[in-house]
Amino acid sequence: QVQVVESGGDLVQPGGSLRLSCVVSASRFRVYAMNWHCQAPGRKRELVAGITTHGYPEYAYFVKGRFAISRDSGENTGHLQMNDLKPENTAVYYCHAAGAIGDAMNDYWGQGTQETVSS
Repeated sequence: QVQVVESGGDLVQPGGSLRLSCVVSASRFRVYAMNWHCQAPGRKRELVAGITTHGYPEYAYFVKGRFAISRDSGENTGHLQMNDLKPENTAVYYCHAAGAIGDAMNDYWGQGTQETVSS
């Protein structure tokens, strides 16, 4: 069974930094793409950043230049470095992993980690 677990959410002051981590269990599951989404209260879940196996990152316009997504080489682990945080970044952050076991493609979501930006 594949599990996706996020960690690192916390309370941080505006302008501060935070690093989220995502671990995808099940060594047989090959992760092709790892994405981070956020969902603020009363809003839809939206894509924040994504990275593929080849390491090409993409970012939502509202985090470009402040956030950086990465993956540990050879590992099913990824990170989202968030800098210059703003109150509007307050949300639950979810990790989404897409990949395969053998020829069977599938994708999985984590339970989310809460990040609050407030003074």
